[in-house]
Amino acid sequence: MLTVEENILTDDVTQVAQAAIARHVKGLRQGRRWSLDELASRSGVSKGMLVQIEGARTNPSIGTLCRIAESFGVSIGRLLESEPEPVVKIVGADEPPVLWRGAAGGTGRLLRGVNDPAFVEVWEWRLPPGETHDSSDHSVGTRELIHLREGSLVVTVDGTEHTVGPGETIDFRADRPHAYRNAADVEAVLTMVVVMPEGEFDRRAPRPS
Repeated sequence: MLTVEENILTDDVTQVAQAAIARHVKGLRQGRRWSLDELASRSGVSKGMLVQIEGARTNPSIGTLCRIAESFGVSIGRLLESEPEPVVKIVGADEPPVLWRGAAGGTGRLLRGVNDPAFVEVWEWRLPPGETHDSSDHSVGTRELIHLREGSLVVTVDGTEHTVGPGETIDFRADRPHAYRNAADVEAVLTMVVVMPEGEFDRRAPRPS
């Protein structure tokens, strides 16, 4: 299970967002009549970490949020919602929180996440030279589409590297280990769309071959 937080949410995530995560995780769990032990088993996140999250006493990493959201069958955006979904919503340029910050100063911002009628997340990632981000497998059937706006990016999927140039788009199955790396000498700027299947995800279940 995940017990160590490596990529902690930055100061951009306010106490309001932290409280929203706590409220939604607890509400979604209790609505399903799951114990903390059950959610821990389904998500692979330790019970101790879940207690901290539901008590709004910690800023969970992006990997932890992904695993919890997938267990419930919702997007990360659902866990960050502070208000009911409106008919129309415009997200301000400075509003999306930085949910990941890399060792070399890279950032990942969740521009928008929706749950109806489909589970979709839109991200902006900025990776300076030498920056890397490793991601574990997501729920079965998850896909990622990355459009590289600037720079160069190496995307590794199942151990195979794919180099993406400016203006190019890569589409791949993200239900297996994958990683992003900037091996160039200029910043890589990309827009990522994550499309997730409906339904809860239990990491204890066997994966299809």
